[in-house]
Amino acid sequence: MRMDYIHHYVSPLGGITMGSDGKALTGLWFDGQKYFADGLAADCTEKMLPVFEQTGQWLDIYFSGKAPDFMPLLSLKTTDFRRIVWKIMLAIPYGKTMTYGEIANRLANQMGLRRMSAQAVGGAVAHNAISLIIPCHRVVGANGSLTGYAGGIDKKIRLLEMEGADTTGFFAPVRGAAL
Repeated sequence: MRMDYIHHYVSPLGGITMGSDGKALTGLWFDGQKYFADGLAADCTEKMLPVFEQTGQWLDIYFSGKAPDFMPLLSLKTTDFRRIVWKIMLAIPYGKTMTYGEIANRLANQMGLRRMSAQAVGGAVAHNAISLIIPCHRVVGANGSLTGYAGGIDKKIRLLEMEGADTTGFFAPVRGAAL
């Protein structure tokens, strides 16, 4: 029988819930965000685990305004397509951004395809279960739109500013899927 564990972290941007299978980090969500706790069993046990201690250290460094130089053990429990997109997001450097279209182009090249839908990429980005560590907040629209962050556009803007990203030319959309 599968057992899932959770632990809570208080960040400068609000509460965060971490999820684990007992060994690796399987989820990290701002409390109340879209797709919150997606993939966790309904009957989770709250328990401090080594992976939660490591993730807490990672978050402490991150919220102090620095790029952590280590990664907690991750378990990407998702579809193959989303896993590939999430791995591309892991390669976006601290303080930098990438568009949905750029990710789609990389994905098409990796898969030997002529092209890939940026909308399909957007769906995979939106369902990222390990926010912050898999930096979906660094993914922006080609026109500078800051759409699509399940944690909320206000948090996306604050995270990018905290990382020192150049946010000139970015804007919060009037309407969007994750507003």
